[in-house]
Amino acid sequence: MPAAEPLTWSLTEAARALRERRISSRELTQAVIARAKQVDARLNCLVRVDEESALGEAEHCDEELAAGRIRGPLHGVPLAHKDMFYRAGQVSTCGSRIRKDAIAEATATALVRLDRAGAIQFATLHMAEFAFGPTGHNYHIGHCRNAWNPDYITGGSSSGSATSVAARANFAALGSDTGGSIRLPAGFCGITGIKPTYGRVSRFGAMPLSYSLDTVGPLARTVADCAAMLQACAGADPADPTSSDAAVPDYAAALAQPVAGLRIGLPKRYFYENLDPQVEASMRESLRQFASLGARIVEVELPDLDALNASAIMVLAAEAASIHRPWLARRASDYSDQVRSRLEQGLAIPATQYIDALRARAVALAEFNAAVFSRADVLHAPVLSSTTPTIAETDLGGTPALNKMLGHVTRMVRPFNYLGLPVLALPCGFSANGLPIGMQLAGRAFDETTLFALGHAYQQATDWHRRLPAI
Repeated sequence: MPAAEPLTWSLTEAARALRERRISSRELTQAVIARAKQVDARLNCLVRVDEESALGEAEHCDEELAAGRIRGPLHGVPLAHKDMFYRAGQVSTCGSRIRKDAIAEATATALVRLDRAGAIQFATLHMAEFAFGPTGHNYHIGHCRNAWNPDYITGGSSSGSATSVAARANFAALGSDTGGSIRLPAGFCGITGIKPTYGRVSRFGAMPLSYSLDTVGPLARTVADCAAMLQACAGADPADPTSSDAAVPDYAAALAQPVAGLRIGLPKRYFYENLDPQVEASMRESLRQFASLGARIVEVELPDLDALNASAIMVLAAEAASIHRPWLARRASDYSDQVRSRLEQGLAIPATQYIDALRARAVALAEFNAAVFSRADVLHAPVLSSTTPTIAETDLGGTPALNKMLGHVTRMVRPFNYLGLPVLALPCGFSANGLPIGMQLAGRAFDETTLFALGHAYQQATDWHRRLPAI
């Protein structure tokens, strides 16, 4: 077997190869760690590598498999995750100076469940400071870089998660999505990511940013990989009262569901306004591909999403400021200018406006459901209206131009956080300069299965997700 081949496997392919004993967990873990260290020199995607403990755990997995014992569907697969998922006894920096020495007292439920599924964690990954940035910049540990071209942003805040998977230095990673932080990096780095329904995955042991908006989900190479990761993590958790007790379906079975006859909503406005011609061409081509698979493309009229987006920004700003207020009072200089200036804006929001924004949420969801899901099963949209910008173009620190840039980057993704709906992001093309273009499929609450069915069918018919960066 060529040495590089295992690195090109998807998560599900790697798990199958391990079960069939075509490769040992130790061999696979050694290969992935070596690759991660190699690409980190250009991408700045790693925070910490736990090589000794990961290899020891891999040997244990090999011994168990030889004895006929399998922990779960991810037995022996090495993974690395965004550095905001706490593991007892270890440091999680959250991409910050403030938490650079903070040792966790408990392990995140999502990590516990991946452990039970048999996965091995070998590293923690780069992220925007306190997950409060959609570009991938981090002024404390250096900016993360896109595997397709290091001069371009990865998207954030799950920056290292996305670029490590794109660079074939990781099979899959946990990320978080409060205002697009899974879908933006997935779109910019040419991989697949799922923002689950709010409450689908426990947030216990994950760094909080916004109690009303935070979600936990995977970034991986394929829809099937995301389905496997979500299967391992989803479900109610007594430690997180916001987690849902809704039954978790069989996501692997959903991949085989027929998509002929499913209705894909094409929004008449908002998502398709002022698109870069390259982005629009990729969107239209993806719709043609879905139509060739038997899906029906139907136009839908959306409610006022600009007002909804404004409410989402207000909720995030107020809740993030509430969480960080003690540190802002004592350690303001330990924040980067960009993050501190955004957090301080949240301190100025009146409680009445924040409550109004929360109260409007249920009404906005009812209006959106009536407008979209009375006519369609999913909504189709780009991840970004323009092509991927460079690090230099978006390196605005705390300047007045910052909010305008951030608003542009998050405009297509943020509404779904406010609504709490599940959204799948996947690659659907490339721009002329070789950077990926991503699309989103948004579904009804707790209907990740339809998103997985459509996304998997699309990836079976196209090869965008199989293309590899030259790094």
